[in-house]
Amino acid sequence: MEPAKNLQLDFLYFMRLTRGLEDRIDNLLKQGKVVGGFFRSLGQEATAVGSAFALDKKLGDIVSPLTRDLGAMLVMGAKPREVFAQYLARGSSPSHGRDQNLHFTDLDRGFIGTISPLGALVAVMNGVVLAARMQGKKTVGMVYIGDGATSTGAFHEAANFASVQNLPLVIIAENNGYAYSTPTTRQMRILNLADRAKAYGLPSEIVDGNDVLAVYKSAQRAVARAREGGGPTLIEAKTFRMRGHAAHDNQSYVPKELLDQWRKRDPIDSFERFLRNEQVADGSEIEEVKTKVEALLADDLAWAESQPAPRPEDAAGGVYGGEFERALTS
Repeated sequence: MEPAKNLQLDFLYFMRLTRGLEDRIDNLLKQGKVVGGFFRSLGQEATAVGSAFALDKKLGDIVSPLTRDLGAMLVMGAKPREVFAQYLARGSSPSHGRDQNLHFTDLDRGFIGTISPLGALVAVMNGVVLAARMQGKKTVGMVYIGDGATSTGAFHEAANFASVQNLPLVIIAENNGYAYSTPTTRQMRILNLADRAKAYGLPSEIVDGNDVLAVYKSAQRAVARAREGGGPTLIEAKTFRMRGHAAHDNQSYVPKELLDQWRKRDPIDSFERFLRNEQVADGSEIEEVKTKVEALLADDLAWAESQPAPRPEDAAGGVYGGEFERALTS
């Protein structure tokens, strides 16, 4: 059974919001307004959006994304203006100009910002959901990891711990074919990342990461299992990033033929065709989604660009806790 029409249109809205937001950040980068790196999720929007929609914010569910999971944070309540302000290093950004990208957290809205040591977030989320369970909550955690990061020791230790402790955790393993420039065939001898779950007794599923409905349904099953006490699940989403590892990477190591194959499987184009073909939505309704996204992004970018840079005297605030912070400000 397919989700209700309004929910499917929400999927489209958030995938388009993710892509449109990143398009504008890309333009800001080219204008020299962004300092630092930029990691696009172009081609992977369906994985982040579809999986995050399976969570229940009212029950305290929480996500911890990678840099290419902007869509999950938007679904959980992050605002485009916050993301713009982060990349522009404005004083009113969530990190107050101290950091960029998706390195910001809001537990009230249910997301923990990405951290750069890949694989470590699985261990962090183990602690989050274990604490929630000890408090008698029904919280489910969802953590994202790439194919390369599944080769780190941190991932394997955390996956084993999650399994042994039967934690309410969903691990979304995004297999986009390359860990930076290293193809999966040079990283591991197995065909599927899901095979790694077997070593720890983790249930697993393999899903088309470019099919937002398939991702959503798989994540729904995993979230329900976790909430009912069935423990963690690893979902392998087979997808592809249509840009390099970051903006500075020209992706020359990827064969043109492979890019052409995945371009035909664009998650947004494919989903819009599905909505039309299945008569879920007509052209005017799809266009209305685009218009709504464009209006929001225009307003939020204008707001972010109007915000001031951080004040130098604020650099030491909000860094240390308790006596340390009082000592610095006294």
